[in-house]
Amino acid sequence: MNNYKECIVLFLKRFLLIFLTYQFSRFFFYLINLNYFDSFTFQNFLGGVFFDFSAISYVNIIFLIAHLVPGNFKYNLLYQTILKITFYIVNLLFIATNFIDIIYYRFTGRRSTFAMITAKGMEHEAIGLIPSFLKEFWYICVIFMIMIFLLWKALPDFNKKTVREHLKIKDYLKKYSYFIISLMIIIILGRGGLQAKPLKIVDGIKYGSSTNSSLVLNTPFTIIKTLTKKDDIKKVNYYNQKELNAIYNPIISLLPQQDAVKKNVVILILESFGNENIGRGQTPFIDSLITKSYYYKNGFANGKVSIDAVPSIFSSIPSLMNNSFISSSYSLNKINGLPKILKKEGYHTSFFHGAFNGSQNFEEYSKIAGFDQYFGKDQYKGKEAFDGKWGIFDEDFLQFYAYRLNTFKQPFFSSLFTISSHNPYTIPERYKGKFPKGTTVIQESIAYTDFALKEFFKTAKKQDWYNHTLFIITADHTSSEGDKDIDKTNIGKFRIPILFFDPSNPELIGIDEKNFQQIDIMPSILDYLNIKTKMVSFGKSYKSSENFVVYYLEGTYHYIEDDYYLAFANDQAIGLYNWKKDVLLKNNLLQQEKLRVKKYEKFLKAYIQTFNQRTINNKLTI
Repeated sequence: MNNYKECIVLFLKRFLLIFLTYQFSRFFFYLINLNYFDSFTFQNFLGGVFFDFSAISYVNIIFLIAHLVPGNFKYNLLYQTILKITFYIVNLLFIATNFIDIIYYRFTGRRSTFAMITAKGMEHEAIGLIPSFLKEFWYICVIFMIMIFLLWKALPDFNKKTVREHLKIKDYLKKYSYFIISLMIIIILGRGGLQAKPLKIVDGIKYGSSTNSSLVLNTPFTIIKTLTKKDDIKKVNYYNQKELNAIYNPIISLLPQQDAVKKNVVILILESFGNENIGRGQTPFIDSLITKSYYYKNGFANGKVSIDAVPSIFSSIPSLMNNSFISSSYSLNKINGLPKILKKEGYHTSFFHGAFNGSQNFEEYSKIAGFDQYFGKDQYKGKEAFDGKWGIFDEDFLQFYAYRLNTFKQPFFSSLFTISSHNPYTIPERYKGKFPKGTTVIQESIAYTDFALKEFFKTAKKQDWYNHTLFIITADHTSSEGDKDIDKTNIGKFRIPILFFDPSNPELIGIDEKNFQQIDIMPSILDYLNIKTKMVSFGKSYKSSENFVVYYLEGTYHYIEDDYYLAFANDQAIGLYNWKKDVLLKNNLLQQEKLRVKKYEKFLKAYIQTFNQRTINNKLTI
């Protein structure tokens, strides 16, 4: 064997030894935490292999280069000794995180992330906890020490008898081809395959139940994946726990006096249907439906992107950090949203999204949230209706949806997320010129989706489940395409339509000027159906006298109560406006309304502290 091939074999053996070590640590992780997981399955093992190869590839790409880059310098004994030691130490540090999480998992309910291990104040916590952990879980330390000793012994050495090679140009070309091919392979392993997007933390749900997601993942992977992810969520201590609970408590107990009403529930989430598109000629069907519904004139989104809307609507979890909850390091936190609550009441649950399966992490999150079934582009059955970009045109997918609902046992809870009014705003060729183009690039597709909704309701009215169904229609977020100044303010950028439509209840009609947000939808549905439950919800029921809205954008918290809007950043109020009278937010009342500012700050700080603590500590359920 020539020197270069020996380097290839040497790296391969070391790489596989690290892989076996990861497998051992996963088995040990499972063995010590049996009570926290479902039975270990082959699917869990297969997923673990993908995530292990990914993490090991990320960590060791530099060592592949050091082992395989052509040149006689590699055959120097000192070079090879240093290479082996650094390879061992670097991998050892990451392997150690797997062992730390064997115990730490019990306290967090998830694999550690970079944000968790580098969180401000963590060093003080570690000083206090590490000694007690070592004392109580000494056997973990012993097994770790034995394992790393065996690993060092098993790592192969470079052959000391090698001699320098006299290389020609063709030899260099051959070696560089091996090097480039090896580099490409490790990059593919690192990203988890040739799929469109690299592996993400939330992808752990693909290989088993949400209960076993942490078993599929490994800690080096979650740390690496969050190295550059700034969740910007930290523990804050504005109040002690007693004060905090007195100011704001997210636990809602619904204790209806009447029997539960087992109506079907359908939530239609309309892509980019912000208030800037309503009542301006583009949405005749929605405008008409509003007159037959209970319409929240002052409806608000709790985020600015589609993946913010899903946890807000289904789980009453707002997006109060720079990363969306779905894509954050907290994406696998335990949650108890509408799917799980209604499932306990005998509902069949389903989620529909006409885009490619896996788009926006909706498929993965639907499993975490507890939906029975997910229907994406791959599950669509009907005439050819692919928009050529990323999914099925809304009209066709909504018709597929209407007929698919017929197959579900009642009562059912189902939601559909439209896609056609998403960039690049493609509509079917047969409708080109049929709808008004409006004044912004999105509005033709908005009009098309409005038409698709009309056709959906035409079909739905003919079904036996229609009159036994509560429909909720809302947008995921605004389109950011508003052509009026009012649409561009920090109020306008979050205003969306939210309406409740029950064809069998003529009393559920009217316009409500209460401040209502996406996170209010979940408790409101449960309250309307007289469902007895206790839950963590950062919103409030439609029956509540509270009148607040909270959302976040680029480091600033936005708080609305009654007619006032407060902007809050860096632990202090930076603006107060009467948004009903001062629609363009020109007149800052910070100095004139000091008592109001103090009151709002008090509530908002308690809200932020509660959200951050519960999210960080994985306490989003009772």
